[in-house]
Amino acid sequence: MKCSDVTSREPPPPTCQVAFQPVGKRVAVPLGTTVADAARRAGLPLAADCGGRGTCGQCRVAVAAGPVSTRTGGETLLTARGSLDTDQRLACQVRAQGDISVQIPQTSLFTEQRLQAQGATRAVSIDPTVRACEVAPPPPSLTDPRPDLERVLDELGRQGDPPRPVADLAVIRQLSALGRRSGWRLGAYLRGGEIVGFSAPGRRPVGLAADLGTTKVAGYLVDLETGEELAAAGVANPQIAFGEDVVSRLALAKRSPEAAREIAAVLQQALDALAGHLAERVGVDREQIADVCVVGNTAIIHLFLELPVGPLAAAPFVAATCGAVDLKAREVGLELAPGAYLHVPPAAGGFVGADHVAMILATGLDRSDAVTVGVDIGTNTEIVVSRPNEGLLLSASCASGPAFEGAHIRDGMRAATGAIETVRLPPGKPRLKTIGDAPPVGLCGSGIVDTVAELWHTGVIDERGHLDPAAPGVRRGPQGNEFVLVAGTESGSGQDVVVTQGDISEIQLAKGAIFAGIETLMEAAQLTADEVEEVMVAGAFGSHLDLESARTIGLIPRLPKARYRQVGNAAGEGAKLALVSAVERRRAGQIGHRLRHIELNDQPGFSRRLALALRFPNP
Repeated sequence: MKCSDVTSREPPPPTCQVAFQPVGKRVAVPLGTTVADAARRAGLPLAADCGGRGTCGQCRVAVAAGPVSTRTGGETLLTARGSLDTDQRLACQVRAQGDISVQIPQTSLFTEQRLQAQGATRAVSIDPTVRACEVAPPPPSLTDPRPDLERVLDELGRQGDPPRPVADLAVIRQLSALGRRSGWRLGAYLRGGEIVGFSAPGRRPVGLAADLGTTKVAGYLVDLETGEELAAAGVANPQIAFGEDVVSRLALAKRSPEAAREIAAVLQQALDALAGHLAERVGVDREQIADVCVVGNTAIIHLFLELPVGPLAAAPFVAATCGAVDLKAREVGLELAPGAYLHVPPAAGGFVGADHVAMILATGLDRSDAVTVGVDIGTNTEIVVSRPNEGLLLSASCASGPAFEGAHIRDGMRAATGAIETVRLPPGKPRLKTIGDAPPVGLCGSGIVDTVAELWHTGVIDERGHLDPAAPGVRRGPQGNEFVLVAGTESGSGQDVVVTQGDISEIQLAKGAIFAGIETLMEAAQLTADEVEEVMVAGAFGSHLDLESARTIGLIPRLPKARYRQVGNAAGEGAKLALVSAVERRRAGQIGHRLRHIELNDQPGFSRRLALALRFPNP
C-alpha cells in the first residue's frame, strides 16, 4: 500500500451523545445531527406532520443540557404565536453541537397514543393457504443415508401428499438441526406445493394480519387451523417521523434510494417487532408464523415494499401495480417461518388501496342488498358507494389531512392519556371526558369535532366558522379569536386549552373534503339522498367519533332513510379474513376487479361542492 493511500483517507466525522429522557435512551450521532434524526436512530419516532420542515410544531422537546444550535426563524415564529413555549425547541430544527440531554414530553412521543385494533367480525369457513402435516421419517443411518430433505419428502409422499413439494434454501437450512433436535418428529407447513417451514411436533401454524395505517399499525395473530384470534395489538407507524401525511413521505422517498430504503425499513422493523411481541404474548415461536396478510393504502404499501413512488406522487397518480402481491416475508425483514409468504390484496387505483378492499370484504358491502355509502376516515379518507341491483362499486379517496389526528390544531394531540375526546357545552362550565380520565392537556380528533359541533350548535360560530367575539368563552388571542375550553388552572399542563379560529378552519377543510367526496361519488353513481339505506363509518377515528357531531358539522351527510353504523377497524378484519380463508382471499381479488376508481378532482362540480361544504349546514 502506498503512503499516499493512507494519508488521503479522511478522518471519521466527530460524534456526540444524545440522551433522551424520560425513556433513558442514548444514541451516538455525527455532530450537527438534528434531534429528530437522533430520535429516529434511537427508535423513538416523534410526532411530525411536515416532514421535518419545522412548520407543524408537533415535535416539541426541551434541551435539558448541552450545546445546541440557535433558534430558527420558524421556531421564533411559533413561539410568538404561542404554539411553542420559550423553553421548548423543535426536534427537527435543533442540532446537537456536543453531548446533550433532551426531555421529550408525552404529547411528542408518538408511541403513547390509544390505538383502535378491533373491528366488525363475521363468520367465515376456515380454509387457510398454509396447512400443517406431521411427519416422522426414520432417522439417518449407515443403511439409510438419504439426505434430510429427501427423507421428509418421501415421508410426505408415503402419507399421500403428492405432488412432491419443493422447499427453498432457507427452509432446508432450518430442517437439519430441527430434525435431529426433535428426534425426526416434525411438523411441515405446506403452502400448496411448497414447504414454507418446519416446527417441532404439535405446534400449529399461525398467521399474522396487519393493517398498515398512515399513523398506526394494527396487528393480529391468528391460529390458521381454527381461525381463532390469539392476540391483537396496535403500535404507531414510525414513518410518522418522516411526515404525518403520505404526500410528505412520498416526496421524501423520491429524493433518493437511501431515503426510500430508510422509510421502508422503519415500518418493516416495526411490523417485525410487533410480530415478535404478539408471538411472545401467547407463547408461540416466531417460526410458527407461516403466513402474513398486510393491507394499507396504496402509498403506504408502495413505501413499505419500496415500490417506485414517483408516478404515484403526482397527477395522474399511477401506482406501480394495483394487483395482489405475494412475496417472501423475509424480503421485507420479517423473521418468521423461513419460507413464509406475505400477501397484499389488490388495490382499486390512485390512493384507494388494499385496506379499502379489506374493509369492503369484512363488512360484506360487496354482497349487501342495501344501497350503501362506506367511509373509512383517516388522514387519507376512502369512500365507496354501492348500487347492488347494478353490481356497481364506486370508490374514491380524498386528502382529509391530519386534523382528525390532532395535527394542525393549536392544542391538538393524538389519542393519548389526557386528550379530550368528548365535549359538551351546556350553559356554564363545559363538560369534558379525557382519555384515562386524566387532567386535560389537549384535544384529540373526536374532541375537536365535538367542540366545533357544540360551538356551531350553541351559536358561538356562524355558518362560515367565524367565532363570535361577544360570545361567552371567546377572547382575542395572538392569532385572532379563540375559545377557551379549559383554563390553565384546571389543565394537566398548566396552560389554557383553546380552540382557535385557525383550528376551526382546519376542521372545515377536512370535513369539507369528505362531505364533498361523498356527494360527488353519490352523483357519479346516480344516487339521491333518499335512496341510501346504510352508511358505514370505519377506521380508528371513526370508531370514537360521535356520529351526531359529525352530521352536525357536515362531516358526513344527513341521509333521511339511512341506518348509520360504526364498524371499527374493518380493514384489519378484512386482512384476517384473507389470512384464514383462501375463498375470502379470492373474493378480495374479485372486489378489487369490480371496484371502479373515481378521481374526484376530475369530476364536474367537485371544486364547487368542496367550497360549499366548507360551511356548516343548517340543522
